[in-house]
Amino acid sequence: MPKDFDKDAYPEPPRQTPVMERQSSLPDPGLIMSKILYYSVDVPVTKFRDVVESCRMKNRSVYYHQKFRRVPDLTECQEGDYTCYYEAEMQWKRDYKVDQEIVKVIQERMRACQQREGASYEQNCAREIQQFNEVTRNYMSRYGDLGGYATARKCLMKQKERMMAAQAQSV
Repeated sequence: MPKDFDKDAYPEPPRQTPVMERQSSLPDPGLIMSKILYYSVDVPVTKFRDVVESCRMKNRSVYYHQKFRRVPDLTECQEGDYTCYYEAEMQWKRDYKVDQEIVKVIQERMRACQQREGASYEQNCAREIQQFNEVTRNYMSRYGDLGGYATARKCLMKQKERMMAAQAQSV
């Protein structure tokens, strides 16, 4: 900054913030209302929520470890038992999602090994590559070519066709 600058044009800010002097001896109505609201609404609601949360923490069920009972497959359902059909379909959808996640986990392991090993991944990651190939082969043999509207019935028909083709080849 130049030595001959005008101090009146750019005054320095005050060093301390001035203290507000009260104009009245009466208490602040805004402060009174906020305290009334706090003690009449906020405190009871917070206490109630804490009690409810403590009860829920004791009896908390973990949603991602939910165990479903195994139900009969479509092949074991009686003719016209639509409840059994529905349960079998829902079980198949859960199994389908689990198999998809298994393929994703194995693929992530293989890619992590390839990233870690660099150029020599084919030699050092042979076990992961072989495991990934096996998992994808099994996944494709079960769910491949089912399309976007895959159902348990389509999957069952595909397995039957595959078994009949294997039987025809062996004869």
